[in-house]
Amino acid sequence: MSSLLNAGWLELLDYLSAHVLTCLVPAFFIAGAIAVFVSGPNVLKYFGAGTNRLVSYSVASVSGIILSVCSCTVLPLFAGIYRKGAGLGPAVTFLYSAPAINLLAITLTGQKLGWELGFARALGAIIFAIVIGIIMAFLFKGEQKERSAEEVAMFSGSTEEQKPAWVLLLYFSILVLILIVGSLNQPLSLKLSVWGLLIAFLMYVLYRWFDGEEVKLWLSETYKLAKLITPILLVGVFFAGVLREILPPEWIATYVGDNGWGSTFTASLIGAMMYFSTMTEVPIVRALMDLGMSKGAALALLLAGPALSLPNMLVIGRVMGVKKTAVYISLVVVLATLTGWLFGNIF
Repeated sequence: MSSLLNAGWLELLDYLSAHVLTCLVPAFFIAGAIAVFVSGPNVLKYFGAGTNRLVSYSVASVSGIILSVCSCTVLPLFAGIYRKGAGLGPAVTFLYSAPAINLLAITLTGQKLGWELGFARALGAIIFAIVIGIIMAFLFKGEQKERSAEEVAMFSGSTEEQKPAWVLLLYFSILVLILIVGSLNQPLSLKLSVWGLLIAFLMYVLYRWFDGEEVKLWLSETYKLAKLITPILLVGVFFAGVLREILPPEWIATYVGDNGWGSTFTASLIGAMMYFSTMTEVPIVRALMDLGMSKGAALALLLAGPALSLPNMLVIGRVMGVKKTAVYISLVVVLATLTGWLFGNIF
């Protein structure tokens, strides 16, 4: 028992030291900014339930390509756009694609695991994101119709004053750059230096084009999201560490050594339960492949692991409800299993 508690505690310490300050906190500020400065009509323009599907799903499936976020860091961003009025399908598409398809992770996959697997991961993530989003929207279409009607009533006749587009673009670009710099594998001193410049520039932008009430509202919305997500997230990270101790890599490798249904399902299920910080899934999968993991099982883990984790599931359930969360998890695991099996038996 003490070893399990210690494993959970060490996982929590690792998460706090490596991710909260550098990734999760910037993500909360971005989500708060979305909630305050991105108008409801603009969210609905690209992600609303009534938006042209080709537009909404295309944008959602690739919008996370430059964000080096993990399954937990993406949560405040997802909560921000979903609470702002995004349709369930496009919001879920973004939820899956953002951690699964970021450019750095795909590049690292190609370099460490081979470009064949890297390309399969990228293509699979985009297709997965769209398919899962469409299925979720179809299964819960009745609820979405009600939500769409509420959105129309909420924003019809809206006279919400908007900043010039270029000001908002500059503001959000700085916030995203802060997030990206935090996720890079660089010395802390270099990160702090770059952060200092970016934060100084952000302060100037806020002083020049934003008033005090807007900044207070931004900080308040950021705090609300952090208070909603952080406690349950930390509990989930702790239990993910316990799970990692129960299922060590050596044991996992003995059950995922071929490309059969059992191996790919096992890999996708364990990947869905375990927490992988940004891009750490690649060296973990490399180690498992060295121990005998098959290519099919490796792809299944890569498709399920970054997009899901135990803490991720707990927070998603709080944001969009247990029923929709259960369907989302099932879709990810089933599609990851099927894709891994196909890939392993073809290549």
